[in-house]
Amino acid sequence: MRFRIIFIFFIFFYSKALISQEYEGVKAPFISSSSDSFKKGEWLKFRLHYGFFNASYASLSLEEEILKNDVVYKATAIGRTTGIARLFFRVDDVYETYFHKTRVKPLRSTRNIYEGGYTKNVEINYDYLNNTANINDIKNSKLSSVSIQENVQDLISTFYYLRNHFNIENLKINDFIKITIFFDADNYNFKMQFLGLEDVKTKFGTVNCFKFRPYIESGRVFKDSESLTLWVSNDQNKIPIKVKAGLRIGSIEADLEQFKGLKFPFKIKIND
Repeated sequence: MRFRIIFIFFIFFYSKALISQEYEGVKAPFISSSSDSFKKGEWLKFRLHYGFFNASYASLSLEEEILKNDVVYKATAIGRTTGIARLFFRVDDVYETYFHKTRVKPLRSTRNIYEGGYTKNVEINYDYLNNTANINDIKNSKLSSVSIQENVQDLISTFYYLRNHFNIENLKINDFIKITIFFDADNYNFKMQFLGLEDVKTKFGTVNCFKFRPYIESGRVFKDSESLTLWVSNDQNKIPIKVKAGLRIGSIEADLEQFKGLKFPFKIKIND
């Protein structure tokens, strides 16, 4: 169960929409216009592990597709448990999102998952004229519509949205960002604090990163509301390098394992 939750967290946490430029009276001056931080053909793979024990792998890829006669981006996130973890709890999750190339805005989302016997197969089409998300629950043959907030993003599209609207020059320590995401027929609010710059040792070498602290509700799995940390590369790509979650016993991490097709050079501070 924990491996399933950390994969969902990994996608859920980094894939958020910046809805507001102010949080609790603190402005967020680091929101900017698009900086085009990615291109088609980008592929990222992450290793999720509990200590030395590999739990699963997650990947994110980006390609071009035709949707309703328009050329759009199609982003795909895949998560699978591996090895011993797969014997105890099999996870095969696939998330897909189609979004505008010129402005990151979701047009269609799909979620086809298998998690320890639990399955879900859902397609969501976004209607911005009526501010609704039209949900097709394929597994249960059920159609429904839900109101969505303005400038809504979904799990995957916001990963790219945030990268394109992240003005590095104006980031200040302790700045907050307020973010909202549409997931499972609901709008979720979230906040995240910038903690500064930090060097992170990786298999590629030492990478200088932006460090963030998300605030979530503590519960049965996560240790407290401040037990999650994210490191993002301090370069024009702005890709996640590491995610760490403190659990009630130990911690679980997601580390960048492989990459290809980055639009800009991947900056390595020191080759180890």
